[in-house]
Formats: sequence, C-alpha cells, structure tokens
Amino acid sequence: MPNCLSVENILRVLSVDKSLALFETIAVGSSASDVLRSRLDLTRKQYYSRMSALLKAGLIKRRSGSYSLSSFGTIVYDALVIIGKALENYWKLAAIDSVQHLPDIGRNKIIEVLIDNPEIKESILRDHRV
Repeated sequence: MPNCLSVENILRVLSVDKSLALFETIAVGSSASDVLRSRLDLTRKQYYSRMSALLKAGLIKRRSGSYSLSSFGTIVYDALVIIGKALENYWKLAAIDSVQHLPDIGRNKIIEVLIDNPEIKESILRDHRV
C-alpha cells in the first residue's frame, strides 16, 4: 500500500494543476508520454512531477513504458465519473432538495421524472426510500 494513503492525499494529488486532466487522459486510453505531454501542454518537469505523484498515490501503473490506471485508480476514476454526472444534474438535485416537505411517494415520483441517470437516481432513491 502506498505511503500516506488517504482520501485527503488522493484529492490533493488530483487537485494539482493538470494532474486530474492527466489522470483522466490515461483513463480513456492515451498512455504514451509524448502524447500525454503535448496534449496537456506540460513541460517535461511538470509531466514527470505529476506522473510521480499519481504513481506514488497508487492511481496509475507503468508497464513497458505505458501508463494505465491501477485497479485502485479505476475505482477512483469511476467515482470521478459519478461526481461529474452529479454536477450535470446539480439543478435537478437542488430541486429535489427543495421538495423535502412532500411525502416520500411524491418526492420519489419527482426523482423518477427529473433524474435520467440510473446511478444518480438509485443513489437518491436509496436515500429517500419509502
């Protein structure tokens, strides 16, 4: 297990300028160093500094000169995708919060109508089960 493994550390690593973009680029399959550097307009030092942090955090792995997500990195990436989907539905989620006073059946019906994404819908309905 990497040193200092904590939610705080993982978020800190991903919050450094362009580290999240680098992580997401690796997640979607681009792994060649020159492609990653040029696509994200990183200097050599910036690139290696960010890659080192992602490796130390256990988010990525290197094999035969290529980078890919580790199993842990895949889980973190999936969580980031869910966060992105929640952001896309932010105003709908705020509307659901504004009808807290409704009976559960009415609120659940509103959730069913407003939220298209099954993962977000399941999460919200789980929180508001009748």
